[in-house]
Amino acid sequence: MKLVPRSRVTADDVLDGLTNAVLAVDDGLRVSTINSAFESLFGVSRRMAVGMPLIEAIPHFKPYEPRLRTALETATGFIERELDLQRNGDPPIPVDWTVTPFVIGGKKPGLLMEILPLQRHLRISRDEQLQAHFDASRELIRGLAHEIKNPLGGIRGAAQLLEREYPDESHREYTRVIIREADRLQNLVNRLLGPNRAPQKSLLNVHEVLEHVRRLVQAEAPEGISVLRDYDPSIPELTADREQLIQAVLNLLRNALQAVGEQGTILLRTRTRRQFTIGAKRHKLVVQIDIEDSGAGIEPAMLEKIFFPMVTTRAQGSGLGLPIAQYLIHSHGGLIECRSRPGCTIFTILLPLETL
Repeated sequence: MKLVPRSRVTADDVLDGLTNAVLAVDDGLRVSTINSAFESLFGVSRRMAVGMPLIEAIPHFKPYEPRLRTALETATGFIERELDLQRNGDPPIPVDWTVTPFVIGGKKPGLLMEILPLQRHLRISRDEQLQAHFDASRELIRGLAHEIKNPLGGIRGAAQLLEREYPDESHREYTRVIIREADRLQNLVNRLLGPNRAPQKSLLNVHEVLEHVRRLVQAEAPEGISVLRDYDPSIPELTADREQLIQAVLNLLRNALQAVGEQGTILLRTRTRRQFTIGAKRHKLVVQIDIEDSGAGIEPAMLEKIFFPMVTTRAQGSGLGLPIAQYLIHSHGGLIECRSRPGCTIFTILLPLETL
């Protein structure tokens, strides 16, 4: 009889494959295990949390300790819908929470908790809606840009012919203005059309890219502005187009530089996120790049519009830097998000960490 090899898939492998956050506690309400989705949702480490009392490892559950002890004693589960789990100083995490008692091998009971983060579903819906609006507006702008491009070439050519026909200085002054303004509009149209090539991806160090951009911006920054770093050195190499990633980060960093003015700080921060969903696609590992500035902030009414072409909060702005950055990151399967309050604006780049 042919023996079938035993599967090497462990219980932790199964738990880590789930999109919902899962936590198990023993009869003393000490953490027995958590999965990757739980680590990402609550920002805790499995290595540090296992064995600790639940309310110390994850303070969000402290208000519910009596109810959990009752569930243990009576071996009765419960379900809470649209519950806000919160700890001091942090925004609430809206979840559906299911608690189920379990007993394995006659041992003392424990509790299995399954947590469905509602914000993830809301964010997926919002991301898809924003991307649909962005794609529609981009196609409209590209169509208009193509319509403008051809007449511009004719105007410039006619101005050059006039310059040859009337070479005297009095006429040349006017033809030069026409040529210069036609070139300026041509450059604007080219920027509206965006990158004309697919990403040329290769393995690269994300911190090398960030340091390259940081040096460029630091050279432009006034003396009163500090560009700080908070990097996670354990992040593996990223598969991306180096030039396009530099351009996207540069657009965001220059935007932060203009937001802080003559005095303030800009922080570059990197982290990884496990079991993270971008749009409707779930990724095992994602790199998160935060660009945080201490500027005045963005008005809530503008937050949903800043990634649309030609939308800007500055009188001298073109309204193209953020849409181009979003387009470049989106072409890598990623996304740029923004949250803002007075004194703190954070643009977050999310990119899948995948191999070639």
